[in-house]
Amino acid sequence: MDERAKGGAGLAVLVMLVTPLFFSTNLIFGRFVVDEVAPFSLAFLRWASVAVALSPFLLRERDAARRVLRTDAALVALLGVLGMWICGAIVYLALDLTTATNGTLIYTTSPVIILLIEAMFRGRRIGRREVIGSVVAFVGVAVIVLRGDLDALLTLDVNAGDLLFAGTAVAWAVYSILYRSPRLAPLSNLALFAAVAGAGALTLLPFAAAEFLLGQAMPRTASAWGGIAGIVVFSSLLAFSGFQYGVRRLGPSAAGVFMYLLPLYGVLLAVTFLGERFHAFHMAGIALVVGGIALATAPAVLFRGRVAR
Repeated sequence: MDERAKGGAGLAVLVMLVTPLFFSTNLIFGRFVVDEVAPFSLAFLRWASVAVALSPFLLRERDAARRVLRTDAALVALLGVLGMWICGAIVYLALDLTTATNGTLIYTTSPVIILLIEAMFRGRRIGRREVIGSVVAFVGVAVIVLRGDLDALLTLDVNAGDLLFAGTAVAWAVYSILYRSPRLAPLSNLALFAAVAGAGALTLLPFAAAEFLLGQAMPRTASAWGGIAGIVVFSSLLAFSGFQYGVRRLGPSAAGVFMYLLPLYGVLLAVTFLGERFHAFHMAGIALVVGGIALATAPAVLFRGRVAR
C-alpha cells in the first residue's frame, strides 16, 4: 500500500470513529426538543432541510434521477416512508415515552435484523455463528425492554416506547436492504440520499400540517431551533456523509464494524447531557447486544484462524 492509500485509510478510520457519535446525537437532540416540537413536524423539518441542502447533488445528476424516478418512484417513496417517516417521526414519538438510552440499545440490533430478513426473503444462508449471535443480541434487547425483570413479561409491563423502537429497528433494517437495490445504482450516494430525503419529507408533510392545524407544539424558542439545527447538521448530514465515506474507503464490512460504537456513544451522551440513570440491566444489555451483533456480523475471516486451531 502506498503512502497516499495509507493516508486515505487512516483518515477513513478517524472519520468512522466519530461517525457513530454523530448518529447517536439524533436521540439526544431529539430528546431535548420533543417537548417543544411535535414529532412529525420535527421529522419534516429535519428531512426537508436535508433534501434542500443536498439538492445540488441531485440537480447535477438530474438526467439519471429522471430515469430512476420514472421506473422506480415507488421504491424511492417506500424508502422515504421507512427511513424518514418511521425512523424519523416514530423515533421522536418513542422518545416521549422511553429513554434515549433504551432507544439507542434497541436500535443497535438492526444489523442482526438485516441478517434475518435476508435469510427469510432472499435465501441467504445463516451460519451457526450468526444464529448464536442473533439470539444473544435479542436476549440483550429483551433484558433492556424488560428492565432486567422477568415479571414484566408475565404481567405485560413493557414500555410502549421500547416497542416502538423495536419496530423502527426493523424498519431501518428493511430500509438498509432496499437502499442497496441495483435499480438505484445510477445515482450517487448523495444524490440518492437527497431524493429519498425529499420523498420522506413529502410523506411527512400532511402529518406535520395536521399537527400545526391542531395546535400542537411548534418550534418557537432558540433552544428548539438549535436542536433542529443539530439534528440536521450532525445527526443527518455529517452522520450519513461520514458513513458513506467510510464505506467507499474501507468497504461496507469494515465500516459496519465501527457502528458497534453506537451503544457506547449513545449511552454516554444520554447519561452526560440528559441526566438519564445507567442501571445494571443497561450494562448487561450493552454486553449482550454488542457482543451478539459482533459475533453475528463480523467478517468470517476473523474467526477462521481460531476455528482452524
